[in-house]
Amino acid sequence: MSGDALSQDPAEMARRIDTTKAHSARVYDVFLGGKDNYPVDRAAAAAALAANPRGYLDVRHNRDFMRRAVSRLAGRDGIRQFLDVGTGLPTAENVHQIAQRILPETRVVYVDNDPVVLAHARALLTSGPEGRTDYIDADFKNPAQILEQAAKTLDFDQPIALCLVAILHFVEDQQAHPIVRELVEALPAGSRIILSHLTDEMHPEPMRAVQRTYTERGFTFVFRSRPEVERFFTEVPGVRLDEPGVVPVHRWHPGPAPAPPAIEPEDFEALDDIEKIRYRDINDVTDADINVYGATGTKA
Repeated sequence: MSGDALSQDPAEMARRIDTTKAHSARVYDVFLGGKDNYPVDRAAAAAALAANPRGYLDVRHNRDFMRRAVSRLAGRDGIRQFLDVGTGLPTAENVHQIAQRILPETRVVYVDNDPVVLAHARALLTSGPEGRTDYIDADFKNPAQILEQAAKTLDFDQPIALCLVAILHFVEDQQAHPIVRELVEALPAGSRIILSHLTDEMHPEPMRAVQRTYTERGFTFVFRSRPEVERFFTEVPGVRLDEPGVVPVHRWHPGPAPAPPAIEPEDFEALDDIEKIRYRDINDVTDADINVYGATGTKA
């Protein structure tokens, strides 16, 4: 176990949890049908859904992009190490579950600094017997700490996949680019980058309405265009974008998404709009629904 993250006093962790303000990890959990959130997070999710009623498809397809990317890197390219920064709350099909099903010896390090995530970190640490998972309680804005702690589990002489999934739109440019550069420069040759990012480039009006609902609640929320997302790859020497480049997430090596849980029609209709999300089939997605770019890259 990295550091003393899981040995902290539960009372101390509870003091770190602010239930009066929405938190990005917990709002994301709401959209994924999770239970580890508070009324303030559900209110933020409901406001975003009111601004963009099919916006849940962004969240769900972002998660499905992650599933396909990890599966591809492990299954086709043999990547056996993953550094997932900005993990969020554990939910079905975390990175280690996907990768270790393909390569049981895979090592995965999760990084987050939200106390709610920390409180549930043990759920992330259920590695198969041949692999290993670990959790670092660290801020994305402290890449040196992340790298130092990750080196206790990951071998930095062997390729590592750096996962930056739906995290960079919470960080301003002046911080985001130097942090990504520092993390990527520390990776050995053959390493990979998995990155997704919200944009208002395709459907500006509903996305800016969503942005307002978050900024009113104190979030930093930065949309970036395709060229701006490409910069996270192209400005680091030796990194190249993989095919098909930066594309809407549902168009990145597309494939059918897993079916949602079964529910009786009358039970479904009794749910509120937020609760219905986890039961909706996301395979009916169209280009008009998606506002998230996804891409992978390779470090030479």
